[in-house]
Amino acid sequence: MCRNIKTLFNFEPPATDDEVRASAIQFVRKLSGFHEPSKANKAVFDRAVDRVSAAARELLDALVTAAEPRDRELDAERARARAKERFGR
Repeated sequence: MCRNIKTLFNFEPPATDDEVRASAIQFVRKLSGFHEPSKANKAVFDRAVDRVSAAARELLDALVTAAEPRDRELDAERARARAKERFGR
């Protein structure tokens, strides 16, 4: 699907509204094929982002797990290591 959409569930601290909105924007961009919508499509694009954000927040707030919360810094470090191995940087 879209590689830029990150997992937001089970982190400490929990995902912020800005993180949820950023993932909603990526999702709507992927579905619509627009990076930035035209003026004619901006209202419907923004409405879709708002609705996806709300649904994502509802989902994240309702999910439960017995697993320990994940560490954002550790996940970021692992991602950097994978990128270094993959791209040699």
